[in-house]
Amino acid sequence: MIRRFNGNRLGLPPLRGFALIVLIAGCLQAAESPRQQTRTHGRRVPVPLDAIRVEDGDTIRIVWKGGPIEVVRILGIDTPETQQIEHDLPFDQPFGPEATAFAQGVFAMAERVELLRAATLDPYQRTLGYVFVNDRNYSVLVLRARLAVETVSVFGDNGFPQEAADCLRAAEAAGPVPFEPPYLFRRRMREVAEQMRAERRLPPKRRDP
Repeated sequence: MIRRFNGNRLGLPPLRGFALIVLIAGCLQAAESPRQQTRTHGRRVPVPLDAIRVEDGDTIRIVWKGGPIEVVRILGIDTPETQQIEHDLPFDQPFGPEATAFAQGVFAMAERVELLRAATLDPYQRTLGYVFVNDRNYSVLVLRARLAVETVSVFGDNGFPQEAADCLRAAEAAGPVPFEPPYLFRRRMREVAEQMRAERRLPPKRRDP
């Protein structure tokens, strides 16, 4: 049964047609609005080399001294996935381990690392930013290695037009990648993980309290 919205029950004046749509849209937009970045953003900040932990080809963790761990989702790229059962990825995607190994090698040889944070966090409250290794854009390096797809054409430049343009040029110069787009792999793996849990081949998914 469909119930009509009755603003009078909430002490509100009657809402009709377009006004009701605007109210609902505004509520949904507010609920989905990205959280603002509270750390220094818009300019490069140095990152201690011994504080960097590579999670995969497009994500690092920074263990700041005396502060919380900062998870950084690197902008401009999406690399093939590695196994993360808790995130519905029961298997490695082809070239996922290679992308992670590439990142580990780049940061292991780094003499200087800087982070350029965007003004907002991603939906998982991770920092969004470009990472520069020895003054070179890491996203461009991994795109040139054909171990990532560019994401600028989907998500925009995040306030960094020059860095985004560099990623687009690198992706175009590198040509087609040898793996399916990671977002399609993630979609398929969610279905696979659901089936495996139903068959008790994976542990139940943890629920946040």
